Amino acid sequence: MASIKRVFQLELSPDEVFHKFINELGIWWPREYSWSQEKLQNINIEARKNGLCTETGPHGFRSDWGRVTEIDIPHSIVFKWQISPQRVPEPDPSKASTVSIQIEEGKSGSTNLFFEHRDFENHGEGAEEYMQAMDSEMGWDYILALFLKYATK
Repeated sequence: MASIKRVFQLELSPDEVFHKFINELGIWWPREYSWSQEKLQNINIEARKNGLCTETGPHGFRSDWGRVTEIDIPHSIVFKWQISPQRVPEPDPSKASTVSIQIEEGKSGSTNLFFEHRDFENHGEGAEEYMQAMDSEMGWDYILALFLKYATK
């Protein structure tokens, strides 16, 4: 199955891009793309191997939606996307897809961000439609546009 790939060039250092993408996820991530919606307290990726990707909602309600499998700060992070095609948490990592962020220093102080979401076939039934949805204007294009707007303001 194909993967979703995007490439961006930002006028920031690799450290700044990594920090804004990972450590400030809770600032730029669209609340409507969380289970808690407008009551979202935080969304977080623990920047360490085996770190959890979590959402915290009202009254400390926590939902895990992934796990970091590889990390090389500030150059890369890879994590399991443990959200099923039905948009619910998937506790079994063998049924998860993979998100990879690669950050490379570019020319004249810019930084290239390489985004890839792959392994959709692991999601099983509904995987093709899920990949199409995430590859649409309202999928990763929308999410990453919010990141770019935040990172470059």
